[in-house]
Amino acid sequence: MVVKVYGPAYGAPKRVLLCLLEKEIEFETVPVDINAGENHNPDFLKLQSQGTDLLGKTIEEQGLVNQWLEVEAHRYHPPLFNLELHVMFPDVVVRNEQVIKESEEKLGKVLDVYEDRLSKSKYLAGDFFSLADLSHIPFTCYLVGPIGKGHMIKERKHVSAWWDDISSRPSWLKVLEICK
Repeated sequence: MVVKVYGPAYGAPKRVLLCLLEKEIEFETVPVDINAGENHNPDFLKLQSQGTDLLGKTIEEQGLVNQWLEVEAHRYHPPLFNLELHVMFPDVVVRNEQVIKESEEKLGKVLDVYEDRLSKSKYLAGDFFSLADLSHIPFTCYLVGPIGKGHMIKERKHVSAWWDDISSRPSWLKVLEICK
């Protein structure tokens, strides 16, 4: 199966093209005329998995998705990655209990912010599943699994409900099945 990239003349698809070329992955392009509204054509919209618009439908939603992606990248992922390294890979990185403690504290503070946010909406960017939620799944799975810090999720009511929801999505369950 060849990857199809829709709308290659626009900025976001160019990122995809660049990544595919860097990785030497074969692809084909399919032009989409946004000015003519082709991106709103029902056949084009069917390409969205389960009708999910992972980036948001409005400029406000898109802004919130981007905001939470930044939080994930700069506040959530770094301490979680340190936990992963020091707990799961002691042969690669010498286990450092101080780093583990500091990382857990930093991650706890971020999860407290998430708890507040998720008390007001079902998902991080609003009441729709987005790329902001999706990007948390793979590494949070390590947190609740092999890292053994699932209590950090479960002790926060809204974060726990969010995690239960996003980690039981059919797409994630399929990823787990593929990776067995």
